[in-house]
Order: sequence, then structure tokens, then C-alpha cells
Amino acid sequence: MKKKVVIIATGVAFMIFILYSIFNSSIVQALSKYGSRGDEVIQIQTKLKRWGYYNGSVDGIYGSKTMEAVKYFQRKNGLTVDGIAGKSTLEAMGIYSSSSSGSGSSSTNTNDLNLLSRLIYGEARGEPYTGQVAVGAVVLNRVKSSSFPNTVAGVIYQRGAFDVVSDGQINLSPNSTAKKAAQDALNGWDPSYGSIYYFNPATATSAWIWSRPYVVTIGSHRFCK
Repeated sequence: MKKKVVIIATGVAFMIFILYSIFNSSIVQALSKYGSRGDEVIQIQTKLKRWGYYNGSVDGIYGSKTMEAVKYFQRKNGLTVDGIAGKSTLEAMGIYSSSSSGSGSSSTNTNDLNLLSRLIYGEARGEPYTGQVAVGAVVLNRVKSSSFPNTVAGVIYQRGAFDVVSDGQINLSPNSTAKKAAQDALNGWDPSYGSIYYFNPATATSAWIWSRPYVVTIGSHRFCK
């Protein structure tokens, strides 16, 4: 009798484990792909259209045009090119669902810190510490501006915004200095004094960037509005 009870209990426990695994997997693997519909697809289409990757209708239907736009975004931003808006792709777009954001704002802040650290490391390693914080501040100033995407990921991955995204340096592991600079920027330190652009005068050839109102020079970067 005891053996039978143990077998039944083990079977029940195993079934609970299987059901939990299936349920948990469905959450972790939440994604949008060809044929999907809904609010998340609208967010994807809206962001990709704003950033120049998508020229179709924002209709909440994940069709072939949306899939190709997602592939284009993935290809340009060092992601796996499969046309599926999974966790990594959604986070790169600044879309955090319950499956990707975990505990909410704290996880989002961690994602922002990590991504901003990588941007600073790629764009400004070797610059004075103040200059590294200023690069992070420029990203955050863009987030606040109505002229740019309203998330850290959106700003950083905006098409053509930062060279380190297109050349893959955004995927390098940041050092402790870059991480500290990112944290200082997120904490509100802005050595750029509200700048939304910066460039290296020694290499910049664009007449447009030179026309931007000058704010301050830190290291090899000229910051402007």
C-alpha cells in the first residue's frame, strides 16, 4: 500500500513539474513572430517605423513586411537574424513585457545600466571619466527629448545613431569604469549640460554636426545641442 501511495505521489509531483515547466517555458519564450497580432506587434511596428526600418502600416499584424523589418533591425544591431521578435530583440527595441522585464522597473533599470555601460565603453573608453559620463548623459538627454525614442535602448539602437552599434562594438563587455560612468549618468550627473550630440572634431566631416550649438569640450569630444 505504501509503495502504491509513493508511486502515485511521485506521479502527481512529476505531472505538476511538467505542467509548471510548460507554463514557465511559455512565459520565458513569449515572442512575436510571423502571424502574431496585438499590442506588442503595434509597439514593434511603431518603433521600427520611427527608426526607419519599416515603411508598412502600423496595424498590429506581424506580416512579411514586419518580419523583414525585424530582420533588418537584427542585422544592423548584431542580433540573431531570424525575423522573430524574441526576448533579446524586444529588449534591444526597448520593449519590456512581463516575460523580459521580470520585477518591473528594477529589471528595466538593470537593463538600461548594462546597455548604457556597453555604449559608453564602445564610444568613449580611453576618454576622461567625466567625458564617459557625458556620453551616457547624452543618451539620457535624448530619451527625455521628444525628437528621439523614449527609452535607452530605443535611443542607442536608433538607426545610424552610434557607430559602435553598426560596427559591433556595442557587444563588447564594458569595464568597471564604463559601468560606474553609466550609473553616475543614470543618477543624474550631466557634464554635457543638456547636450544631445557629441563628435570628435579631429575626424568629423559633416557640416551639419559642426553647425550644432556648442556646449562644452571634454577630452576628444565636442558636446552640442
